[in-house]
Amino acid sequence: MKKLLFVNACIRGEDSRTWRIAAPLIEKLRETYEVQTIDVNALQWQAVRAEEFQARGQGNFQEHVLEYARMMEQTDRLVIAAPFWDMSFPSALKVFFEQISLDGYTFDNGSSTCTGRCRCEKVLYITTRGMNIPTGDIREQAVPYLRALSTLWGLGEVQCVACENMDYISDDEREEKIRKAIAEGMEICREF
Repeated sequence: MKKLLFVNACIRGEDSRTWRIAAPLIEKLRETYEVQTIDVNALQWQAVRAEEFQARGQGNFQEHVLEYARMMEQTDRLVIAAPFWDMSFPSALKVFFEQISLDGYTFDNGSSTCTGRCRCEKVLYITTRGMNIPTGDIREQAVPYLRALSTLWGLGEVQCVACENMDYISDDEREEKIRKAIAEGMEICREF
């Protein structure tokens, strides 16, 4: 069975609107994939510091970081669930990506360019935004970042399921947006 890595950055857990969209999609994908889940908030990692950077330059990587880098390298599909924070996503997710971005694992650093080592073919990014900021807006930097990361690591096509303007609508309108996002995600899951 092919592998799917689910990177969960929903800080509010099951109370998260993003989680409410992601959960049924992950359950659907379990029918096709062996799902491994990483809760980046539970990791409580810090940004790469000078001493780590120096050790990495000498090929010395922390074993727990290598474990996750290998998971990323070996997954066939990637699903990321993260709310819109500070124009992109929570810093815990950025720190996770920074930590596992390792030469020789997620990419190879050539003399003038980098080549992705990951075998992933498709990425699904699931998010909710409180404000009326659609995907592609200059204020929305999560999807451009993930597309750039995909080219570095070789992750494949990035698709996005997003709800926006979630903070300024009625409960009924919010529930309808979540329902529509789940339906959109289910359609993506059929070909994912």
